[in-house]
Amino acid sequence: MTATAAPPILEVRDISLRFGALLALNRVSLEIRRGEIVAIIGPNGAGKTSLINVVSGFYHPNEGRILFEGRDRTHMKPFEVAELGVARTFQNVALFKGMSVLDNIMTGRLLKMHGSFVLDALWVGPAKKQELRHRAFVERIIDFLAIEAIRKTPAGRLPYGLQKRVELARALAAEPKLLLLDEPMAGMNVEEKEDMCRFILDVNGEFGTTIALVEHDMSVVMDISDRVAVLDYGIKIADGTPDEVRRNPAVIDAYLGVAH
Repeated sequence: MTATAAPPILEVRDISLRFGALLALNRVSLEIRRGEIVAIIGPNGAGKTSLINVVSGFYHPNEGRILFEGRDRTHMKPFEVAELGVARTFQNVALFKGMSVLDNIMTGRLLKMHGSFVLDALWVGPAKKQELRHRAFVERIIDFLAIEAIRKTPAGRLPYGLQKRVELARALAAEPKLLLLDEPMAGMNVEEKEDMCRFILDVNGEFGTTIALVEHDMSVVMDISDRVAVLDYGIKIADGTPDEVRRNPAVIDAYLGVAH
């Protein structure tokens, strides 16, 4: 089944979000189909991160509904959304700087771990088997993202581009059905962006992970996205293929036609 024919994994229906007098999102609707890579673009302050925060449960909308795999999860807490199979990265890297790369990625497995406190503390029986199984999965992610050489390095000692890759690894460790990437290329040089693009495409192709990303680099967006949604002042002004969006007069006026 192709992404265009697949049922929506995520449905955002007429979402509005207010912060006092500020209307951050104004009746925004968006569908993301299983297997797609969807980019969310727009000028600064357009509501892109607010939309990601609503989907991931960090904010609750004032109006509208959010369905994940057909289930209403509009008012779920972030950990409940994560349990459904949604993982995310952040604009600003949110790693445990004093912990090793391996331990940071292992925290992405926490929702998958179940066991007895006593057995976990003693590391015997099922607890030991579970730990080894989770470590094996994490090692697969480390190999996939080519970060074997830094697996024991404290995350805070890494250059910014590698920290972003480790954050992606931690999100992948949760085995998400839907991966939300908030400006995954921010602060990267050209080579690092090329690497991240390749990894995003590989995650989508090899793991079958559905991806929604907020990104400002238009060359990246147009190269890797199946579909692009455009926000401006909290309103969705366009939604279509990269070529359709590139030619849309409203998008050109609001975003593509100005320096950014």
